[in-house]
Amino acid sequence: MITIEVPASSANLGAGFDAIGLALGLHDRIEVDVTPGGYRVDVTGEGAGRLPCDENHLVVRAALATLDALGAARPGGLALRCRNRIPHSRGLGSSAAATVAGVAAGYALAGVDLDGMERAGRALELAAGFEGHADNAAPSLLGGLTIAWAQPDGGFRAVRIDPHPSLTPVLLVPTLESATAHTRGLLPRDVPHADAVFNAGRAALLLHALTVEPRPELLLAGTDDRMHQPYRRGAYPATAALVDALRKHGVPAAVSGAGPTVLALTGGDPLPDAVDATGFDVRPLPVDLSGVRVDTTGH
Repeated sequence: MITIEVPASSANLGAGFDAIGLALGLHDRIEVDVTPGGYRVDVTGEGAGRLPCDENHLVVRAALATLDALGAARPGGLALRCRNRIPHSRGLGSSAAATVAGVAAGYALAGVDLDGMERAGRALELAAGFEGHADNAAPSLLGGLTIAWAQPDGGFRAVRIDPHPSLTPVLLVPTLESATAHTRGLLPRDVPHADAVFNAGRAALLLHALTVEPRPELLLAGTDDRMHQPYRRGAYPATAALVDALRKHGVPAAVSGAGPTVLALTGGDPLPDAVDATGFDVRPLPVDLSGVRVDTTGH
């Protein structure tokens, strides 16, 4: 039996649109057994009763695609037990986590070591290929803080950076769901030059604040954005209002990924009493520094 634990992630973090991601201490656990034939998936927790329970499940699809890419034989069948804790359609990288888990399973089934260089190279290509971008797949695969980018040939690369140890993410997760395809469709084809310059400077500042000097005023400026959040406000007005309220009280806050979850970087301080977070589940989470973890010992 192969056991895989894969972390949730928050992408963008304000100015780092489609590039910067952070792995979070909230994990899905997948157990994989080889069987004589067929594909069976048992899902508990998030997505139970809604996700495919056969070869159409995303983890199975990613595992089989990885075996094919590695030139390894497919097993006769697979039985998966998925214990999902990452909320779905909330901007926390649940689909990227599933693809990363599938890629990790494929490597384990092929008997190939998923080491550091392999994670940031071919494995990332496989996982990000399912998503079309690597900003969530990279932190789920590598852990910590990641910077991902697209290659001219359409491929993907990423580097991992250690975030500052005092960095304290707080997630505010609503019951409302949001489809990434819908919110991505709200983005304009072109943005004003001034907004692109604004985000380039803020993204550079964001990386400095996340790794070297996590002062609230630097994080507040670094999480500001003109590239994606303003265009998506109508899709989740409660999320936009909460981000505005937190930032008004000096809390660095941004929409997590495509939303509607809010990411706040508090430095460990409680959220201001004046901010009404009704309708949101407040979850302080550590940063996951390891990325996907694979156990092939059968435990």
